[in-house]
Amino acid sequence: MDEGMMEEEAMVVDEGDAQRRTGSTEHEILQGSRAAVEEIVAKMLSIKTQGHPKSLLRELVTQMFLHFITLRQVNRSILLEEDHAKAETEHAKAPVDFATLQLHNLTYERNRYVKAIKACKDFGSKYPNIEMVSEEDFIRDAPEDIKATAFSNDSAHDLMMKRLHFELFQRKELCKLHKKLESQKKRLLDTTANQKKFMSSLPSHLKSLKKASVPIQNQLGVLHTKKLKQHHLAELLPPPLYVIYSEFLAQKEAFGENIDLEIEGSVKDAQSFAHQQANKDTGISTNVESIRLDDDAPDEEDDGQRRRKRPKGVPSKENLDQEGLYQVHPLRTIIHIYDDEVSDPKSAKLINLKFEYLLKLNVVCVGIEGSHDGAENGMLCNLFPDDTGVELPHQSAKLSVGDALSFDKRITSRPYKWAQHLAGIDFLPEVSPLLTTHGTPSGETAKSDAVISCLSLYRQQTRIQTVVQRIRSLKKAQLALV
Repeated sequence: MDEGMMEEEAMVVDEGDAQRRTGSTEHEILQGSRAAVEEIVAKMLSIKTQGHPKSLLRELVTQMFLHFITLRQVNRSILLEEDHAKAETEHAKAPVDFATLQLHNLTYERNRYVKAIKACKDFGSKYPNIEMVSEEDFIRDAPEDIKATAFSNDSAHDLMMKRLHFELFQRKELCKLHKKLESQKKRLLDTTANQKKFMSSLPSHLKSLKKASVPIQNQLGVLHTKKLKQHHLAELLPPPLYVIYSEFLAQKEAFGENIDLEIEGSVKDAQSFAHQQANKDTGISTNVESIRLDDDAPDEEDDGQRRRKRPKGVPSKENLDQEGLYQVHPLRTIIHIYDDEVSDPKSAKLINLKFEYLLKLNVVCVGIEGSHDGAENGMLCNLFPDDTGVELPHQSAKLSVGDALSFDKRITSRPYKWAQHLAGIDFLPEVSPLLTTHGTPSGETAKSDAVISCLSLYRQQTRIQTVVQRIRSLKKAQLALV
């Protein structure tokens, strides 16, 4: 067996030598050996699958080993040729690297020279960039000591030096002037700051002076501060209450009516409500009222007095929420009516009327301030016939509330029709006057005629005077009966 293997190995070596002698390349030898190995492996698999004797496998294994030896020899030859090619390449690459390094050195040196030449060409003196006066201005304005000084034998250079010295002299003078102006500016800024400080503290001083002048105004009867506050508060009133306030004020100033006007309520709530309405109507919030009221805000004593005598809100039968249909505006108008036949008006106060505005229902309610007596309310109910104030005055308010609103004895303010007319809220009657005249019995017709005749006087231009006179006469009659 050993002899056979040696013979086969020799045959393989001879075949490899023969292939090399025939001029086959290493890659071709590798491909041939690989094909022979694949063929031997296929034969071995065929023998195993077909069940041939294993003695045939030994011969095939020997042939495979011989081909592996050939593969190693060819691989070694390929590696040696590769090392030889690398050595030749490195030997040929050395001159190229040397030439490349020399080229880089020469390029760097060239760039450095070019940069130095460019810097020399771009170098410029600072003198041409200095803005100097012209030669004519120099000759006319320069001092004699600068003109007489000789800096060089060259006339052009000497003139330039003299101009430069004159420019330096001018700039030094300007620096001195600049420092002087800076100190003056600082003094003016300090003076302005002190004046601003005084102006910022002036409103508080004016407010204290205004507060101190209140007793004098009360003594002299010139209530300018109180009147100004009331006018500013009137700007926060809803339109109906503002109309009532302006009409009573005009009646007092024009005809000397013996009445007083006052606005009560929460100023902050009124401001917030006004801002909400402004945002709702225009989408733009205005701070005019808040700024004006901050400047002329009520004093602490007056505010405390107002809080002490602020009446409670209008009660309802169901104790409804103030944010519902029966929400009352935060401000209300108080009218103080005095006896016009008494010399001392303070001791002759007859009645205080309280006007309130229901926001959701758009009606004005009137009551007697500080009174919960039915007799007092009955006086206002009898002011004009068929106007008891027990129902809402116009149809839209009735449709809004349905049957929920029911005025009873506990309510001190009621929506009288004459109060709506005072506030500028006009409305159509629920039934046509023609139908009332021709379609009712004689008693109802007489009652309707009485109502029309009573309201005709009131609806004239003297409506304020008519209301005040009627209230005054009814109050005097009530006092006489008591």
